[in-house]
This record gives sequence, structure tokens and C-alpha cells, in this order.
Amino acid sequence: MKKTRVPAGAAAAPKRRRRRVSKDKPTIGWREWVALPALGIERIKAKVDTGARTAALHAWHVQRFERDGASWVRFEVHPVQRENRTRTRCEARLAGVKAVRNSGGHLENRWVIVTEITLGAQTWPIEVTLTNRDQMGFRMLLGRASVRGHFVVDPSTSYRGRKLEKVLKGATVGRSPQLQEKERRI
Repeated sequence: MKKTRVPAGAAAAPKRRRRRVSKDKPTIGWREWVALPALGIERIKAKVDTGARTAALHAWHVQRFERDGASWVRFEVHPVQRENRTRTRCEARLAGVKAVRNSGGHLENRWVIVTEITLGAQTWPIEVTLTNRDQMGFRMLLGRASVRGHFVVDPSTSYRGRKLEKVLKGATVGRSPQLQEKERRI
């Protein structure tokens, strides 16, 4: 490889740091089943998109309200892909509003909440923006900030988190009978 000389007084380009892929982190695929237990969503299909920064959740009928002096949001979610009959009503404390560039390249302001996510055998808090994803293939999108430090993403596979959970917990991700009954009543 040919070395290039840097003229005197010129700043050298910063060296890129390579991140090592950790062998102790579990691998997930480009789509995964996840749960948002604090929101009452025990199962929702999510697209893992490392090109996106934050997570996004399909939410509609979003209403801001005050509770104990803090701002909260109330919204509904269709947790089942390509099906609008099943819906879950959710409430979460509002973390703020964020300007996000949508898939069409347009800037939009979105409500932001912080909630716990469960994927495989791991549960941790993530920042989620609320938006209308009706025209998108997945009701939830997990950006790189959501999975950083927890998983390695293999875009050639799908639903690795579910297999991981079976191995680690001996159980699969599923909706409880109580949640199924709650969803039927709504």
C-alpha cells in the first residue's frame, strides 16, 4: 500500500476506529418478535433497521394529557401486521418531541416515549417515536440505538431472538390468554 505524505502544517485525517463484533452478544435477524410489556403489548413484529437511528411504533389516536404534573400520551396500536381489528390502548409518560426524517426524506416532529422492550431473553429501556406506520410493512421499527450494546444483527436471518429465547428460557414469545381476552373486548 502506498503511503501518502501529509504536507507540513496540514492536519492528518482522523483514524477510523473499528468496532469489534463481540462474540458474547447474541445474534438477531432483520425482523424479530418483540414485546413492549409496559404498554401491554406482549408480541409485535419489528423490523431491525440499522440505517435508522431510533425506534418507531405505529400509533394512532395520539392524545397528550397531564398526570401528576407530568406530560403523558395516550394512543392506540395495531400490534398485528396487516390487520386493523386488534388494537391495544396504551399510555406512557412523554419524554419529548423529536424531529425525525421519515422514509420519504421529509422532516416530521414525533412524540417520544421511553419504554421497556423484550427481545429474546433480554429486557431493556429504549426510546420510541410514535408515528403512523399504516403504509409500512411493519408496525414497529428498531433502529441502531435500540439494539446497540445488546445484539449483533445478521441481515441474512430472521426471528433469531425467538430461537434464543427457547434456548435460554425454554419458552416462546406469545400472547397471554388475559391479553387475548383484553384485545377482543376493545
